[in-house]
Parts: sequence; C-alpha cells; structure tokens
Amino acid sequence: MSDLTVTNPLTVKFPHRSRRGILLGLSLPQLVVVSTAAALLLAIVTTTGLSGAITLTPLWAGIAALVLLRRGGRSLIDWAPILLGFALRRHTGQHLWLARPVTRPRTDGLLHLPGTDASLRVVTPAKGQSAALHDPREQTLTVIARVSSRAFALLDASTQNTNVAAWGRALASLSRTGHIRSVQVLERTVPDSGDALSRHWTEHGRPDTPVAGTVYSDLVASAGPAAAPHEAYLAVALDLKAAKRLINQAGGGLLGAFTVIEQVTATVAQAARAAGLMVTGWLSAKEVAAVIRTAYDPAALSALQQWSDSGRAEADPAAAGPVVQVEEYDRLHTDSARHATYWVENWPRTTTAAGFLHTILFSAGVRRCFSLTYAPQPLESALKDVQRRKATIIADAAERRRKGQVDSEEDSVEYADIKERERQLIAGHADVALTGLLTISAESDEQLNAACAQIETAAVTAQVDLRRLYFQQPAAFALAALPLARTAL
Repeated sequence: MSDLTVTNPLTVKFPHRSRRGILLGLSLPQLVVVSTAAALLLAIVTTTGLSGAITLTPLWAGIAALVLLRRGGRSLIDWAPILLGFALRRHTGQHLWLARPVTRPRTDGLLHLPGTDASLRVVTPAKGQSAALHDPREQTLTVIARVSSRAFALLDASTQNTNVAAWGRALASLSRTGHIRSVQVLERTVPDSGDALSRHWTEHGRPDTPVAGTVYSDLVASAGPAAAPHEAYLAVALDLKAAKRLINQAGGGLLGAFTVIEQVTATVAQAARAAGLMVTGWLSAKEVAAVIRTAYDPAALSALQQWSDSGRAEADPAAAGPVVQVEEYDRLHTDSARHATYWVENWPRTTTAAGFLHTILFSAGVRRCFSLTYAPQPLESALKDVQRRKATIIADAAERRRKGQVDSEEDSVEYADIKERERQLIAGHADVALTGLLTISAESDEQLNAACAQIETAAVTAQVDLRRLYFQQPAAFALAALPLARTAL
C-alpha cells in the first residue's frame, strides 16, 4: 500500500506597513510646520511676551489642526501639496487635455500622451520587430511582453507552490543585476468585439456540419461581443544610467541599450517559463501603441482589431494617446470610458493563500486593470534602511518607557518584521518595493460607481485595504493602466 503525500498550498505573509514619520512620528511637511511654528512662537514670546502668544491662540489652534487632524490616511498638511497641485491644474486649465492636429512634422515614435508622459517615445531597433519605450526624462528603456498562463486557481497545490517559488527567484535574479529600474505585471480585462473569435471560426470552423455547425455559428455570433477576455503584460524597465558601462561596451547609445535589453528579455522569458508563464511575444511599436490607446479608449479595440492583418490590435504611435481627458477629483474621463484608480494601502496582515487576489481579479462584470510594480532596492541602501527603522523603533519605545507609557504591540510586530527583513537580506535575498494599483473602468458614472462598490467589497474578502487616490487620478491612471513600469506617482 503506497503512501500518498498531500501538499498544502503555499501561504504568504506581508510585512506591516510602517506609519512612522521622520522624527517623533511626524512626516516632512508636519516637521516643517511644527518647526516654523516653534520658531515663530519663540520670536513672539521674546519680543512681546506671553501675552502676545496668547493673542495668537487661533493661529496655534489652526497649526495644531493641520498637523494632528487626519483625513484619508493623511494629515491635513500632507494633503496641502496634493490639493494645491489639483487647484493649480484647474486654474490653468490643465485638468482638460485635448489632442490637437499638428501641422508641423511629427517626431518619429512620439506617443503624444497627457502630462509628464508627453516625452515618451517608442523606438524599434534596425533589425527586429520588438520595440521599447524610451523615457528621456527618467532615463529608462522599457520592453513589454505579452504573457499567458494556465488558470492559477485550477492548478494543484504542488504546481502552485512551484510557480510561486519560481516567480520569486525570477524577481530576485532581475533585482541582483543592478541595472533594472522596475518590473511591472499588468493584468486587465478588455471588451471583446468577437472579431478574433469570428476569424478563427471562419478559418477553422465547419459551419456546414449538421446541427453542430449551426449551433456553433449562433454561439460565436452571440458570445463574441459579450466576452471580456483577460490580458497580461510584463514590462521591464532598464536603467540607462546604472547600465551605462554595459551599454558602452555594446556600442553605446540606444543601439547598445537594445543589445543589453535583449539579454534581459532572454532571462525574463526563461524565468517566466519556470514560473508557469509563457511569453507569447514582445510587443512591436504598433502593438505598444494599441495597448496604450485601448486603456484610454476601450471602445477602440474593435476597430483596431479589424484594421489589423494579424487580428491583434495595432495602432499608429502618434494616435496612442486619448483624444480628450478630463480630470475630476475622484475619477478620470477619457474618450469612451470613466476611470477610478485605487492604491493598495495594506496587503493581508495575516498569513493567507498565494491566490488571495482571485476575488478581485475575477469580479464578474467589472472592467479593471491591476498593476503590480516591483522596484529593486540596492543591498547597501536596504540594510541602511533596516538599521534606521530599528533605531527609530527602539528610540520610540525608550521614550515611552521614560514617560511611563505602555509599550505598543504595533511596534513589536513592526520590529519583528524588520528583523525578518534583515535576516533575509543577510542571507542574500533581493529586496524589492512593491506597489499595487487598481483602475476600474466603465462607460458611465453610474456604472463606475457600481463597479467601484463591487470591487471594494471584493477587496474586503481578499483582506486588502484599497484607498482611492483623490486629486491624483491622471498620474495614478498612467501608473496603473499603462505598461510603463513607472514607480513614482
């Protein structure tokens, strides 16, 4: 009688997200305000005495409110630069972006996107079909792969564990190179016109088959437009400054950068296969433009597929951006859709299964885009950050004991997470900063509100805390819905 080995599904645990400030729990804007107020108070007391300070009690109360009162996870003073930027965009008309006909010659490959992404250019090497996004401002070169995989939830526990461990090793290998700025995994649902399905049936189907041919023809005609297929992309951003030595050895310039990034793509493809992923192709310039275009205008997907000879959506890079974009405080209006972007403020605080995002990614009837961005951290700076955080926690605990206050259990949990991170760094593991963003899209404001409510409920089930990014929607949308491998909001 043989023994059966039962493999338990792999579980994951995320570290506690620290809410500590720079000093005494205060953020930089809070410290600036407190320091300025203290200097002003000292000057008033010195010149006019205590009575002068008392007369300014409303001022001190207002400063205290700015520093101590919190709204949406931030103090009021932390909201100040965000609100100021939003008000400035409204005042100068930058909340409205319109594509304008250009009579002068266009820059080859320029994507003509709103905001800070206006300088992005898609470039293609002299010999090759795959393209890359060149960002001269951030000094990065980003390649994008289309990936597919078997349904994770349908795999057995042993295969799930193998895939999760292999993906961790893939991230570690990319992080250790030292010249990868970031890695982005983008998974989205898109409306399907049914054109690809109809093409496949036309080429390979047998409509003349008795009974079955008629049934399948009717099914293709009705099910195609109602489908909402999932697309997954993997974007890898090469840091041109960090890889300068390798680029110079390869000939310098963008040509040398492409030589270096070709080696990266080969490594990524091999690591992806080990993690149960299949790279079905690196995007060409027209395919990159189509991915960006359909993020802004989902209704354009049908036309882009029909115009393409390959059946895959393709677009002119000059037409990648939206025709119109209107910013509101809690959403973004573009061409044929409304969008709302959330930030994953907290991942599950307890040990959970690796597929905990299933309820969010497969919410029925919701069109959404989920983005995970991994930013490798240099070992030396990561260890310095660990030491700084440990010193801060110990100093805060000592200060509470001096005042006779009770120790905080939150500090104990955070300290344990910091020590575990330090042990992993010493053992040679790579350190990455993870950012999760989620964009919900719909055709109308009413549908968007309903979809947001549904996703927020699903997030509670997944033990994920979502925070809507008010007054920051354009920048947040570009990070969440476009495969740009960006890390900063």
